Amino acid sequence: MAAAEADNLSAVASPIDDDSKYGFQRPEMYQAALKGTVDGYDRHVFLCYKGPGAWPARVEDGADSLPKLFATAVKARKKDITVKTKVTVCGGGDGSGLEDGDVLVFPDMVIYRGLKESDVDGFVEDVIVRGETWSAGNKEEVTATYVFVCAHGSRDKRCGVCGPVLLDKLKEEIGTRGLSEQVITSPCSHIGGHKYAGNLIIYGPDPNGKVTGHWYGYVTPDDVPELLDSHIGKGEIIEKLWRGQMGVYEEGGKEDEKKLPNGKELKKEKKRKEEPTVVEKEAPSGCCQGANGVSCCRVESSEAKSKTDVNNKMFGKLSCWMGSLEQEDYLAAAAVIGALATVAVAYSFYRRSA
Repeated sequence: MAAAEADNLSAVASPIDDDSKYGFQRPEMYQAALKGTVDGYDRHVFLCYKGPGAWPARVEDGADSLPKLFATAVKARKKDITVKTKVTVCGGGDGSGLEDGDVLVFPDMVIYRGLKESDVDGFVEDVIVRGETWSAGNKEEVTATYVFVCAHGSRDKRCGVCGPVLLDKLKEEIGTRGLSEQVITSPCSHIGGHKYAGNLIIYGPDPNGKVTGHWYGYVTPDDVPELLDSHIGKGEIIEKLWRGQMGVYEEGGKEDEKKLPNGKELKKEKKRKEEPTVVEKEAPSGCCQGANGVSCCRVESSEAKSKTDVNNKMFGKLSCWMGSLEQEDYLAAAAVIGALATVAVAYSFYRRSA
């Protein structure tokens, strides 16, 4: 009797224990930097097949032939695939509108229905190697946003504990907002970085119509409303949870061009040395060399130079002299010029009277 009671107590305490060890309360939560933890890639293919309860630790090595054949075919053509591609298994037949054998391709935003074992080689050749439409299948364009949550418990218990809770919360909040047709959720197999659980990827068009794929880590049920309202609703990235994205953005990328987390491109502004603004004045003659090699005088023609009189030469020299003065000396220089002007006028009257 005591043993039975102990078993019952253990069963009751298990979920709490799991959460403290593997769930959202585990000590490693928020301990690692998330940005830059996604390897670069340009295409993501999801094969829909059963659910987490049926997935072995490595789905491609399991007894089920469709995922195994698909993974083997992709691996065999790896050298021929020019677009860096990720392949992941997602849930099928779970009420999300995805059935076993359906294949989703991003950023193409298309779904091929009912892939069979006999179709695998042809599909890989047409779609993944050549980047064309599958000749033997039916292609459907999709417009919804897809949220894939890693719930691969047989691979790592952290995603096995966090994933299902996140999926339940997502479905609840999506239903509350009336977004069931606009936002589709599905569990998925290992995507890398189990220590960042809860892990999820959001694929869909941003407010500008550009298809993006953003990875989030350390996601808890409390973060779900913000992801729906800000990321999916407004196209705003949740920086504190953001791991990376499909595409070219990476830390230390090209110096003059990067893609921001929201998919928009920016040209990196190059810093330029500030140069003094030089206002070119029509000085009668003379030239001077200002700071930083900037000339403050204009070059005159030989004809103009021949017509220059003594007074103009004097003022030309004065203007060049002023160019070398500091700003605080300008007032003193102005006083000197005024005195010289007075002398010049007096001298002019003296010559006329003579």
